[in-house]
Amino acid sequence: MAGHSQFKNIMYRKGAQDKKRAKVFTKIIRKLTTAARSGLPDVNANPRLRAAVMAAKQANMPKDTVDRAIKRGAGGADGDNYEEVRYEGYGPGGVAVIIETLTDNRNRTASDVRAALTKAGGNLGETNSVSFMFDRLGQVTYPASVADADQMFEAAVEAGADNVESGEEEHAVTCAPDTLNAVRDALEQRFGPPASARLVWRPKILAPVAADVAEALFKLLEALEDSDDVQNVYANFDVSDDVMARISA
Repeated sequence: MAGHSQFKNIMYRKGAQDKKRAKVFTKIIRKLTTAARSGLPDVNANPRLRAAVMAAKQANMPKDTVDRAIKRGAGGADGDNYEEVRYEGYGPGGVAVIIETLTDNRNRTASDVRAALTKAGGNLGETNSVSFMFDRLGQVTYPASVADADQMFEAAVEAGADNVESGEEEHAVTCAPDTLNAVRDALEQRFGPPASARLVWRPKILAPVAADVAEALFKLLEALEDSDDVQNVYANFDVSDDVMARISA
């Protein structure tokens, strides 16, 4: 299994649906307030806010909770000033890790990220120390049930996307970052609102991970994902199906 997507897709020991609801909501509320503060509080005029609302709907967040978060962000309420900070480093086995955060305390978040990496036998690097091993892409995802692979591929090409990966559970359409909104809008006209539409990091170089390292690596990624400050975690691991089966047994 290659680490080409957000760690929640690994389904190692626990999936995204098993995470505590309150923790998921906390992360999304930060996205909503930050997006509303950075632009207009209108999903049709603010692509970032639109993406955050999509995430809220996917998590079954109550509409009044979404509305309060947007109103709080648009009003610039004190105590909700989160900033985006990206951390980069290495985990066990020399796996490159990118951690995207929304934080109101850079010192706390940096300390927590550094401690998690160090505990796992890795280390925190400088900005851009590992990002050169990844491509920055726009990604739009749909459940596999909305179309077959050929239909999604045809629609993605017409929308201006670069690639489509269709699996049993979802279609993942990728494109250049600056065309994300246009591709999302074109696909939405044909298939309805996507499950997600966001910028992602896709590894260009994969690091093979042995069985004795994989479990420590996955524990690190889980620990990072569990932090309220962390929004997304990307890593360039490559773990064989045999190793995954042994760890998950």
